[in-house]
Amino acid sequence: MYQNEFNGNLEKYNNPIEYDTLYENYKVDLHFIENLLKNNNDTIIELACGTGRLAIPLAKRGFDVYAIDIHEGMIQLAIEKAKKQDVHVNFTVQDCTQLQLPITSSFIYMTGNTFQHFLSNESQNALLQSVKKHLHPGGEFVFDTRNALLNELSIVDEYEESSVNSKGEKLIIQHRDEYDPITQILNCRSINKLEHTTFEDAIRLRYTYPMEMKRLLEQNGFELLHIYGSWNKSDLTKDSVSMIVHARLRK
Repeated sequence: MYQNEFNGNLEKYNNPIEYDTLYENYKVDLHFIENLLKNNNDTIIELACGTGRLAIPLAKRGFDVYAIDIHEGMIQLAIEKAKKQDVHVNFTVQDCTQLQLPITSSFIYMTGNTFQHFLSNESQNALLQSVKKHLHPGGEFVFDTRNALLNELSIVDEYEESSVNSKGEKLIIQHRDEYDPITQILNCRSINKLEHTTFEDAIRLRYTYPMEMKRLLEQNGFELLHIYGSWNKSDLTKDSVSMIVHARLRK
């Protein structure tokens, strides 16, 4: 069994309300998934569901959704949001590499570049084997991950950005990103500055290359249907920021 890689790599999610505010209006992945589910009446499974950004609207559209995340705070906020909107979602705290759900499905999805949290070959395999146990033969698995832009990863990148938090306060974030080409892991550190407080956080993100992804899926019993360069189904190129992976479990 591989060493758990997640407990020490979740600082970015310490404030679920701020995370929810940051991403609440992002919809392009939801539209992609809704389009795939047009003729699907089966129970669906979302991995790393966060604050329910996708699970809740899909449940509103009539889908029976099982939504899983390893972070208790994120799940708790998702439950509160669903209650306020009078929507039922089966939210549960679990490790995606060790799923124990009472159902199997023909469709599992995972967004938000969560695949980058599986830092080792062992954990990537464990994720796919866990998904495999909960998919019907011929079932589909859709997920995204950042594409490795070599001109960006080859340098130590230091930059600053600003945003507004949930309280309307201006937030200045100073980033420092350094990529290790041996482990394929980007080490990201941030200094977050509000008017009266400063705090730091960090995250490690694994990059997987397209042909590496294809072999990984095939070795775990999947066939790769397509890799897109965005949720809008653009072609994957060397300049694509994302890889959108659409795979199917072999029958």
